[in-house]
Amino acid sequence: MFAAALYRRSLGNFLDTMSIVRKRFAARRPRYPEIAWPVWALAWVLLTAAVFLRLDAGAGTMRQEWPRGFVHFTDFFTDFGLGGWYLIPAALCLVMANLTDWRGLSRQGRLFVYNWTCFAFLVLCAVGLSGIAVNLLKYGIGRARPLYFDTFGVLSLHPFAMDARFAGFPSGHATTMGAVFGILLLLFPRRWPITLAVTACIASTRVFVGAHYPSDTVAGFGMGLAFAIVTGLVFARLGFIFGRTPSKLPLRKKTFRLRLADAPGARIPAPEQAGSAAQLSVEKP
Repeated sequence: MFAAALYRRSLGNFLDTMSIVRKRFAARRPRYPEIAWPVWALAWVLLTAAVFLRLDAGAGTMRQEWPRGFVHFTDFFTDFGLGGWYLIPAALCLVMANLTDWRGLSRQGRLFVYNWTCFAFLVLCAVGLSGIAVNLLKYGIGRARPLYFDTFGVLSLHPFAMDARFAGFPSGHATTMGAVFGILLLLFPRRWPITLAVTACIASTRVFVGAHYPSDTVAGFGMGLAFAIVTGLVFARLGFIFGRTPSKLPLRKKTFRLRLADAPGARIPAPEQAGSAAQLSVEKP
């Protein structure tokens, strides 16, 4: 009986959420801020090319000459670029939210769970979608990793070889860190120098452990950042976490808080009206 009730609640929450998302897409026009995407894309390509021309050969030559202690240090931090660190907690958060009885929560509790649900979905989309894209791209290009520099050189392409040795461009770890930086940039725009420094340093560790060339990390970082920004724009259209602005990046709503506290000005429906995360309105009055 309990399992059946849990299943019905889960299915109902999921169907309600998908229904609300479809209605919001249909009701809200696709008005996105005017971002100079071609300019940013050109800058990304030129920066990647410049790094390739100036640094990749040197990184291939130096791959076994870095101090051993420094390599161990970077090897520890490089693991933070694994997507699982971000995707698994986000997925678990969504599962718990899907199994939650929203009607039984207090006003503060519903807002708390709603915000965490939106945040988890943002992470899952930005990191997950960029991860899928970079894996398709890296195996399609098939660039040899710097560990095999002596054998294949700095630019050896083996498209669709489906071999980890030829999965260098772009870097998956750097793509994840680019997506993480994009999420933090949207949520904490004033802290961007700190978040950029931390995420870029973690992405650069892939060079020192010999897994990627510098251009691999630059390309991956830019790809992850772009996916995060686009995800934020779509969320702003739906009214999740962000509000829409005509000429800027999405702005975080004042009602978005990840601590258990009421948000001034938030409108939360009565318990009998709240069936899922998407049905909770946290728009400013």
